[in-house]
Amino acid sequence: MESTRLSSTKPVQALKPKKTVSFDEDPMTKVSDALPLPLYLTNAVFFTLFFSVVYFLLSSWREKIRTSTPLHAVNSSEIVAILAFFASCIYLMAFFGIDFVQSLVFRPSPDVWISDDEEENEVLLCKEDARKVPCGQALDCSLPPLPAQAPIESAQKVFEEKAVTVLTEEDEEIIKSVVAGTTPSYSLESKLGDCKRAAAIRREALQRLTGKSLAGLPLEGLDYESILGQCCEMPIGYVQIPVGIAGPLLLNGREFSVPMATTEGCLVASTNRGCKAIHLSGGATSVLLKDGMTRAPVVRFSTAKRAADLKLYLEEPNNFETLSVVFNRSSRFGRLQGIKCAIAGKNLYMRFTCSTGDAMGMNMVSKGVQNVLDFLQTDFSDMDVLGISGNFCSDKKPAAVNWIEGRGKSVVCEAIIKGDVVRKVLKTSVESLVELNMLKNLTGSAMAGVLGGFNAHASNIVSAVYIATGQDPAQNVESSHCITMMEAVNDGKDLHVSVTMPSIEVGTVGGGTQLASQSACLNLLGVKGASKEVPGANSRTLATIVAGAVLAGELSLMSALAAGQLVKSHMKYNRSNKDVSKASS
Repeated sequence: MESTRLSSTKPVQALKPKKTVSFDEDPMTKVSDALPLPLYLTNAVFFTLFFSVVYFLLSSWREKIRTSTPLHAVNSSEIVAILAFFASCIYLMAFFGIDFVQSLVFRPSPDVWISDDEEENEVLLCKEDARKVPCGQALDCSLPPLPAQAPIESAQKVFEEKAVTVLTEEDEEIIKSVVAGTTPSYSLESKLGDCKRAAAIRREALQRLTGKSLAGLPLEGLDYESILGQCCEMPIGYVQIPVGIAGPLLLNGREFSVPMATTEGCLVASTNRGCKAIHLSGGATSVLLKDGMTRAPVVRFSTAKRAADLKLYLEEPNNFETLSVVFNRSSRFGRLQGIKCAIAGKNLYMRFTCSTGDAMGMNMVSKGVQNVLDFLQTDFSDMDVLGISGNFCSDKKPAAVNWIEGRGKSVVCEAIIKGDVVRKVLKTSVESLVELNMLKNLTGSAMAGVLGGFNAHASNIVSAVYIATGQDPAQNVESSHCITMMEAVNDGKDLHVSVTMPSIEVGTVGGGTQLASQSACLNLLGVKGASKEVPGANSRTLATIVAGAVLAGELSLMSALAAGQLVKSHMKYNRSNKDVSKASS
């Protein structure tokens, strides 16, 4: 539906039809709506009338046949009965949706909708979003109820946010200069000193430059000051993603309600079912195996021998203490754990690993690496630093080094699901799950040659939790490395299920975690901000929650596959019955 930009801020008026509604134009209108009686009474009347006149006519004609009276000789009561028969037939045929009857009998002239105050204006006015609430609070996006006499709007109607209105001549001049290219769009925040105003002006300039409307992309409701310089540049609004709750997840003796931001139907419901199965079986247990973020710069020498000399120097245990002191100057939380080197000719890749407290730690480790590189220039002056990252880290890419060595938090999570729970909650059997896991997650993944993808859908849960809690969603790539194992235990009665995830990259401070809505989700989990008791405890707990949620998701999806429920559930919960093809017409 092509939007219309208006400067009026008047509320949406109750709309009424100027002419009778055309049933072929409004798919939500029924023929029975034109009748004064309620639908169930109207149906009862016409059904009773239909069967009554049929019975009367058949009885009358039977008597004529018995007495040899011509059938075409009808009296007044039979004429009335015949007319009633046709009337009831027309209603019943129209009620069951025969289009030609609707068009012949009930079609009036085309419909024109107008407002009470502006009959000359045929444009549907959009109500301006004037909500003034702090960022992250729940917004009531529902429309005010229409008066009783107003017609019910179609579910496909889209009420778009009013386009940004230029309030001052100064704003108009700035917009024109941005459109003309004399004022860079990225400089608006620094020039105006008002981040929200800068976003509104940038948005309007973009609409004029492209000729495309941004109505429907919210502007109000976000604290633009909070994203300046760390989350997003040149903002023009924000995207809404629904957040659902799975749980409670009983993990290590504690219950967690897991927030999941997703637009995929069935995902939250499926994870919730897995949480239920885990809870009924006594809960899951998780263990943190390793905690260390990595960064791997690449340097070049004139010869391979010089590259080898630096490799031997870095891997010499006696030099580690000195390098640690240099590295740890960058942060009071960053602590160097180890250095692993790899040579490609005369190029050297150095993979530094360090703890990062409650931060995800990419910036922290990069600062420490830079300190070490500056220190090494003294003894290796011929070293040419090509890049602070040489992809041996490896960040935001599937890599065997992360699968084997780990990156971020390495976690294993396990649970024993009782046989009764498998049958009653998961609707399958222990034997079926074990066999399917072997053939799908292990053998099938090996046949596909996957790297770290020996699971059903770990990425689904990781992405949803990451977006809800302000993590870097691109790090879902390596964070979703997971191998799911299932085994029958206790003489085959129960199911042992586990997920091993070597590179979960999460933090509870910095980046998107400080935004109000993401901070609220972290607070729900009890891991908001930095831990005051034990540095890094909150981020490590978050990593175990991610692994526990993945365990629940794996358990539920594998059960749905084993029971043949996947397609049925998606058709029930992941398919809208709205006719979206007409939403934009």
